[in-house]
Amino acid sequence: MRDIVAEEKDIYKGYSGQALEVLKKHNVRVWSDVTLKNDKGEFTGIILPRSETADKLHIVLKLRSGYNVGIAADTVVDITELGYKEGHYQIPESEFPTDPAKPNVTLLGTGGTIASRLDYRTGAVIPAFSPGELYGAVPELADICNLTTRKLFGVFSENMGPEQYVALAENIKAEIEKGAAGIVIGHGTDTMHHTAAILSFMIQDPPVPIVLVGSQRSSDRPSSDAALNLINATRTAAFGDIAEIMVCMFGPTSDEYCLLHRGTRVRKMHSSYRSTFRTIGDIPLATVTPTEFKYLRTDYKKRRSDRNITINTAFDDRCTILYYYPNMQPDLVDALIEKGYKGIVIAGTGLGHVNRPLYKPLAEAVKKGVTVVMTVQTLWGYVQMFVYETGRELLGLGILPCANMLPEVAFMKLSWVLGQTDDPEKIREMMLTPIAGEITPGEPHNGYLILQGGLPEVEDFISKHLK
Repeated sequence: MRDIVAEEKDIYKGYSGQALEVLKKHNVRVWSDVTLKNDKGEFTGIILPRSETADKLHIVLKLRSGYNVGIAADTVVDITELGYKEGHYQIPESEFPTDPAKPNVTLLGTGGTIASRLDYRTGAVIPAFSPGELYGAVPELADICNLTTRKLFGVFSENMGPEQYVALAENIKAEIEKGAAGIVIGHGTDTMHHTAAILSFMIQDPPVPIVLVGSQRSSDRPSSDAALNLINATRTAAFGDIAEIMVCMFGPTSDEYCLLHRGTRVRKMHSSYRSTFRTIGDIPLATVTPTEFKYLRTDYKKRRSDRNITINTAFDDRCTILYYYPNMQPDLVDALIEKGYKGIVIAGTGLGHVNRPLYKPLAEAVKKGVTVVMTVQTLWGYVQMFVYETGRELLGLGILPCANMLPEVAFMKLSWVLGQTDDPEKIREMMLTPIAGEITPGEPHNGYLILQGGLPEVEDFISKHLK
């Protein structure tokens, strides 16, 4: 005879306490399609399982709109079952069709969940990664290319580091030499711009597009950006003309197109917005849709037919970013020297400034062979250390101004440079010589654009031009 406790656990997956009692009272279970009434109105949807760490006070419905809502159990007046459908967690899978007339694209996985489904029992995200799973989740991919997938490692993007960067670069080289028309890298969005930057230095002049892509919202959400990002990234790898390291993510908030950002000028600018990635101090390379490319500039490196690729995976992890703030104490720099750091990237105020108490330890750092470079925490704009006395004094200490290099890009480049040389003159030359667009001659007139909401003229522009 089946254990009653086990049977109840199966029927009411994850529910306990007050929420469980309400479900029992109204004779409904998990996966029941219901109309629920409470003191705020009427809701129609499917009762979802609770994760193993959920509270005992709420019932969760997936509404007809596709969004989930939690309803306090003690507010429920009535629940009427309309039907029942058992939940399935497995990603649908079919054999990915191949066509010799289509280009071959390789998708390298790092742990980001581009196409995924949420397991409501545990709260975990189940990724789709094999060609068959991706075909089941995003069948449009088969219209673009023959897809090969390789999962290199499975880490959250905050855990990406030199080990993963080197493995990525080496595997990209191998796939290109085997004939891939382009490379897609599935990556978590939080540090995607860091990886794009370091790959831009480790892999120079590739013959084909190398495209990083991710999603801000999982595939089970109606507002997910996963499918469109993946389709457009794959199309870029298969047919795009730009042979550089790029990030492909949502452009506007509507599902119109994705932007292709140069790997050294891109940054994640919002924690949850779908259109979170911006090209900083410049304009994007192109827009891409499932049917067309619109190139926004002509100074990109073009796709070639050869398989020639050289990588340089040097990396010294004794490098850090020091984000300056008022009243920063000298002992922070002292500690970095003591711990043996060889490179410090300062994100300074204004045109590249820090306070006077830091002068002495920074001078000591330079004297002991630590490379100290200056960037600006404003992100847009250039380091200009000849304008004010503070800047001129810092130059006198031996601090190297890095033009309009973004702080994270300067960090990645300095780590890469220090992995190759400890000669101060050679370091200076390599840091100030542009390799992949990390320093630009000037900012275009439309390279800096922030629309300040609330102003009448801005609100009028948004209502007319932005969706």
